[in-house]
Amino acid sequence: MLRVTLTAATLLASVSFAATAAARPMTPEDVAKLEAVGSVAVSPDGTRIAYTSGKLPDVTAGEDNGSTRSTLSVAWDANTAREYLPRDVNPGSVAFSPDGRMLSFLWAKGDEKRSVWGMPVDGGAQRKLAEVKDSAVRQYAWSPDGTTLYLLTGAEENKARTKAKKAGFDAVVYEEELDLTRLFAVTIGAEPDRAPRQITVPGYISEISVLPDGKHAAVKSAPSPRVDDSYTSTRVNVIDLASGAVKAVVKTPGKLGDVEVSPDGKQIALIAGVDQHDPADTTLHLADVATGAFRALNPDAAEAAVDAEWLPDGRLAAVIHVGARSLLRVYKPDGSLDHEHDGGALILTGVEAAGNRIAVRANSPQHPTELFVWDPGSGAGAGNGAFNRWTRHNPWLSEITFGKQSAVTYTARDGQQIEGVLIEPVGPAPKGGAPLIMNVHGGPEAHESNGWQTAYSKPGQVAAGQGYAVFLPNYRGSTGYGVAFAKQHQGDYAGKEFDDIVDAKRHFVAQGLADPKRVGITGGSYGGFASAWGATYYSSEYAASVMFVGISNNVSKFGTTDIPNEMYLVHERKWPWEEWDHLMERSPITHVDKAETPILIMHGAEDTRVSPTQSYELYRHIKTRKPETPVRLVLYPGEGHGSQKAAARYDYNLRMMEWFDTYLKTGNRKAAAPGSARRHDRRGGQEGLQVTVRPFPFGEGGAAKPPFALSLSKGCSFLTRCRKNCASTGSARAGVLA
Repeated sequence: MLRVTLTAATLLASVSFAATAAARPMTPEDVAKLEAVGSVAVSPDGTRIAYTSGKLPDVTAGEDNGSTRSTLSVAWDANTAREYLPRDVNPGSVAFSPDGRMLSFLWAKGDEKRSVWGMPVDGGAQRKLAEVKDSAVRQYAWSPDGTTLYLLTGAEENKARTKAKKAGFDAVVYEEELDLTRLFAVTIGAEPDRAPRQITVPGYISEISVLPDGKHAAVKSAPSPRVDDSYTSTRVNVIDLASGAVKAVVKTPGKLGDVEVSPDGKQIALIAGVDQHDPADTTLHLADVATGAFRALNPDAAEAAVDAEWLPDGRLAAVIHVGARSLLRVYKPDGSLDHEHDGGALILTGVEAAGNRIAVRANSPQHPTELFVWDPGSGAGAGNGAFNRWTRHNPWLSEITFGKQSAVTYTARDGQQIEGVLIEPVGPAPKGGAPLIMNVHGGPEAHESNGWQTAYSKPGQVAAGQGYAVFLPNYRGSTGYGVAFAKQHQGDYAGKEFDDIVDAKRHFVAQGLADPKRVGITGGSYGGFASAWGATYYSSEYAASVMFVGISNNVSKFGTTDIPNEMYLVHERKWPWEEWDHLMERSPITHVDKAETPILIMHGAEDTRVSPTQSYELYRHIKTRKPETPVRLVLYPGEGHGSQKAAARYDYNLRMMEWFDTYLKTGNRKAAAPGSARRHDRRGGQEGLQVTVRPFPFGEGGAAKPPFALSLSKGCSFLTRCRKNCASTGSARAGVLA
């Protein structure tokens, strides 16, 4: 079944005039319904581009809770696309067959295990192409001639173990029940009862790319399924697909990311660390398939390679991030520079190519990830050309009034230049400065780009619309500025890296943008560590903190994480037993005596990266030692190191903004904590519900208006606009919930 998607021109024509008249700030309900482009595949002849669009169920509109679901579309020009599958199909890992006549994807139908499915590009029903009956397919690859699919699956089911679990014997032996992956070859069109051929593979295989000769493959292999090994010990092996024998090993010394095989099968492009202590895989390498010898193309550059893709003519296209901006760079087959194109207002995040098409995934300060196609124009090598937008999701974003966003550089106390992304409040900052939220990324081997910066755990434009400024610092330890900068945090937990964040605050206070008494901090993982440090050691600097899956005790964190070797190699460079006292000195729980900052702590109850006990510890220390300091711990059952379900994400966003509203709007640290139970009836349909609406600060004439009461009748929604059944003396379009 094919469905034609409305063109962007049609969509924009229907909203352009209304958007001007109904400009409004972004809300948590808007964040809950965002949609973005996911995976992208270009047909072999370049005439079509397949892509998935992902969004969570809109729990604010009454949809059932769940994780992200995808739809599959195929585009053949800008703003012209067709959905290819029924809405009950949730596809992943989309690819074209080598002849371009079929689209393949992973899908688990009903209670079946995930298999490879396909459907003709020219139309027709989807059908199962390949499966392994006892295990779900995790990843797959086509043979160059299109006759065989290679499937990566988990281990064979242990039926005796399954039976024992059903009988109640469900004890888990920690780290001893992890199973290696298996590789199978399946002939397309073979008899249904013909068993897939298993291929012996080295270690734990996480990815496979078949070489053009059809006889060999490049696989990413780690010694075990442990997360720690996937971070520190994954290497590329070239194997014989008949026997599984290893023909060559690319022995990169550190972390390993994207792996791509050249069209002639002689080279492998890979993004990897330059040594075992490199915090991130950000350096582009070329490796020889026959020998495994490799060399780095940009080892000392102040940048980060993000994604790479071979072009049909043997050149290599790569997405490069230079600080908070991005570019598309093209290398000649020998690794020398051909040309590059600045992303401009776009932040490129991925590249795919085939035929004469180069497609990129990209976002901007005004929209999440969309599909763009590079148009070389009249002079591709001379810097001409443009990135043409092919998809337009979330047309309602044209209604939003965005806060101005830009990359900003400031000087830290020791003279180091630090860059970050600033989102200014909608409307002018008040006299004395606006409330400011420091939004700190995790890792710290990551970076913030000057693109889309609003998500369930990132206040972004939701905060800007409510009068906040938001700053996302690329403190030392961040990627995008070269390996040397990324290593500056090593051996210095909570040292200069977190001083950089305070120095950013002081910079914006000096500029008059921020009110020094109304600055908050938030972040997840390592950003949660920064938020805990800000609420304890640096409590005098922050009026509110929201910590997510963060660290509070560096000693117990090591003993409860699934990445102990990664912590040693790329973070502290010492083992805990070599510096017990130092680790405790750099732990937030040690500085609870200073903790006067109201802190909201949130954590996934099943987090294995940063154990939820880290949040328990900080909560208990503050509750016992500083009982007068507002503190709250919220756990999300079933969630890990970051929330995946729609309800948990929406709940998080509501709680985060409510906490900042309570303590940053007034700067009163002594204010009573907001009610512990979140009001999730904001999705509407609550007859007789009384709510308070706070008018937008940019209403008619720009005059501030007092809050007013709104009574909801049956069927009324109060997300962003008032339905006809709302009984109110004012328009809900003119305000948001107080």
